Formats: sequence, structure tokens, C-alpha cells
Amino acid sequence: MQEEIVQSVLDGKHTLALLPTGGGKSICFQVPAMMFDGVCIVVSPLIALMRDQVEQLQSRQIKATALYSGMTRREIDITLDNCVYDNVKFLYVSPERLRSSLFLARAERMNVSMLAVDEAHCISQWGYDFRPSYLHIHDFVERRGIDRLIALTATATKRVKEDIVEKLKLVDTQIFTRSFARTNLSYSVFNLENKERKLAEVLTNVPGSSIVYVRSRKMAEVVGRTLRAKGQSTDYYHAGLSATDRERKQDLWRSGKLRVMVATNAFGMGIDKSDVRSVIHLDLPDSLEAYYQEAGRAGRDEQKAYAVLLYDASDVIRLKDQLVRNAVSLASIRRVYQALANYYKLAVGSLPEKSFAFELERFASTYDLSALETFNCMKKLQEAGVLTLSESFFKSSQVMILQRKEDLYRFQVAHPKLDLVIKSLLRLYGGQIFQEFVSIKEGDLAKVLKVSSKQVSDWLDMLVQFEVADYVKRNSA
Repeated sequence: MQEEIVQSVLDGKHTLALLPTGGGKSICFQVPAMMFDGVCIVVSPLIALMRDQVEQLQSRQIKATALYSGMTRREIDITLDNCVYDNVKFLYVSPERLRSSLFLARAERMNVSMLAVDEAHCISQWGYDFRPSYLHIHDFVERRGIDRLIALTATATKRVKEDIVEKLKLVDTQIFTRSFARTNLSYSVFNLENKERKLAEVLTNVPGSSIVYVRSRKMAEVVGRTLRAKGQSTDYYHAGLSATDRERKQDLWRSGKLRVMVATNAFGMGIDKSDVRSVIHLDLPDSLEAYYQEAGRAGRDEQKAYAVLLYDASDVIRLKDQLVRNAVSLASIRRVYQALANYYKLAVGSLPEKSFAFELERFASTYDLSALETFNCMKKLQEAGVLTLSESFFKSSQVMILQRKEDLYRFQVAHPKLDLVIKSLLRLYGGQIFQEFVSIKEGDLAKVLKVSSKQVSDWLDMLVQFEVADYVKRNSA
């Protein structure tokens, strides 16, 4: 259906494309954008998705760039200048960026050929990932006078479809819907006690490339090493690995030199591999939408493939407990909102679009709040469009030991207080901490050392001052 969608855009018609996961949505706006003069602005909700698509385009010598949280003002300036003067074909932005005064001023000078709204279901409260900032996209379209507009999604309920057309104010819309049925993909669900045995059985009986999804980084490493010890061509993948390691492992798997990848849901963006024969879940995903997305990575070549879900009673209990833990009351959200205003001494309506450094644990302890509840309240405030959390807010802090083991030992002898922190780091995170940054949780170290998270952070800062370690604190919101 891609050709018809591309032609609709070329004909200047407002277009809505509903294609299943792996259905090739990006082609539908990238091809027409290449045929027009000017830059195509692509609205996307996920930084990882932006980066992946930019890398894919750049690898084909197509000028593409992205704006995302964490960039400096200088980096943003250069990126926007390139879009004005340097024949950039694709600019990827978050929906929040369309309301930024800096972006709006620079966009006035761009030759905008068209606007593509990816993951368009985010505009609907009936979609599974509602983002209020999507509701303001039409304001930008109207202000900038953009005629060519395409919206794309893999969520196709009637209600969501109507919402997309209404909220984007699409006119005489051409709607293309490809069947979401994957007749080549077999779905199987097994409730059993010994999931590892069934996993081995599936991998033995279904030849070809495979992804095994697990919930935690530790589980990815354990299962990956276990399968490798049993003779499977296997490795593991999660967001805690260095960028170099992630890229190397992904390339080995994509090229077929590695058969099985055991991974958290961090393994998903950038999987340009059509011949995955099985996707196996060892844990229950958070939602049916997440499961459909992940399982749909099998059989994109339309040959026979298998999606297998393995679960036991404890998985169901854990998922229900998680829903309860993540639920927050309106009173809690109000309390956190007021605490934020007090923390930064903000009056109502003051300092819009201002960024602040933020330390969750310190903020929560200051106002006697639960860190988990505070985190969930802030996510709800973001969903309501009240604030925006930068990418680094969701990242863990990172630490790397800079000294050789012999020098480190001498330092530990001379500094007994810091010796305990170093021993705890090595015990919790292993020898990898000498080679690269590892993701850490101050709270875990605090439990081991029986001190506050702030004390742990202060000690890590001291290790930085002594040039023993490098410590990148998760501190942005």
C-alpha cells in the first residue's frame, strides 16, 4: 500500500496511513519528501526512534538531523541553522518542540516542504500512549501555512482514527488501512513452571534468528550466558551497555553471525532485519500494545514465524502489583506539583519553558515524599502537558573507575570511609566498571551502606575530586 500512500502525498492530499508494525511507514513520508524542495519536519515522540531514523537516512547519504532534550543551546542553534541554509531534507522533533519560541522563530525562515506526524495515535486519549503536546500540532501547521500533511500510526481503532483526523484538522483526508492480521505469524501462549526448558525447546525446534525478551538487565545477562553455555549462538542486550557494545552486538545479530539476542525492551529501535523467525517473551510485557509491537518483529519477510509467550502465576501477580504501585491519586499529583513550585520558588505562570536541574531522591526527601510516587506523579504531570522531563531524567546515574586496580587499592587503604563505597561498587557492578561507564542506582548503594542516597552521592562526588572515578549524575528534568 506504500505506493498509493506516497501518491496521495504527492497529490497534495491530507493523508492518514494505518500500517501494522513492520509495515514500512517511514517510506511513506520519506519518498515524497525527497521529491520536494525544502525540509520535511517529522514529529516523533521517541528520542530513540528519531536517532535511529536519522542514522538510517544518513547512512544513505541523505541529510537528516534531530532536535532532542539534552542538547545545548549551541547545538540547537547549529542544527536549526543547517535546516535553514544547508539543504537538510529531514528534521525530527518532539511535539513539545513545536511550541518552543526559538524553534518557531527559526522555522519561519525554513523552506518546509511537508509535515509528517509519526505515532499519530498519541494525539488521542483513546490511544495507548496519549501525549497532550500532540494536540498543538495543528497550531504550528496553521502558523507556518503547511499544506502537505501525513499522519502515520500502527494503532487503528475507529475512535483513534476519528480523533487523529479531528485534532489535526485534516481536510478531505485520504485514509489508508492495511490489514493488521499477520497470517504468517503464529502466536502461542504457555502457562508453565519451567519456562527455561520450554525456551530451549522452542529455540531447538524453530531454526533461524530469534529475540528473547526479558524484563530486567540482570535477567538478560543471566539468560544470555546460560544459553551460550548450552551451545547456543547467543548474546545479551540492554540499555546499561555502552553505545559501542550495543552497536557491536546489534550488528553481529543483524548480520546473522549471532543467532539469538536476549534483551530488555531497549532492543527494538533500529531492528532492520526481516528474517526473524521467533520472538520469545520470558516475562509478561506491560501492555498488549507493547506485546504486539515486540512480537511483530518476527516474520517481517512474510515467511512463517513464531511469537511465543511464556509465563507463570508469579508473573501475573507481579504485573498486578506493578499497576497498584504505579497508580497515583489526584491529591498526590497536586502535592508534588506544589512541592515543585516551592522547590524552585516559582509563582503561577512564571518562567515558561525554563529548564531546571533536578535530583529525584533529594527532592523527595526534602518534602517527605516517596521517590517512586513522586516519579509517577511527574510522569502524569508530563502527560498532562504541565512539564517536560528530559531524556536524562529516565536514565540511571553512571560511574566508571579511572584508576588501575593497584593504585585503587592504595587509595582504599588511605581512605577507609571511601573504601566502603568502592567495595560496594565493585560488589554490585563487577569488573566492567574499570572498562566503561556502568549504570548505577544510588538507592541500591545506600541500602548496602546503610546511609542516605544523598550521602552516597556526596561520596561519589569525592571520588571524582580525587580523580578516582567519573560520576555522571542523573539530575535533569
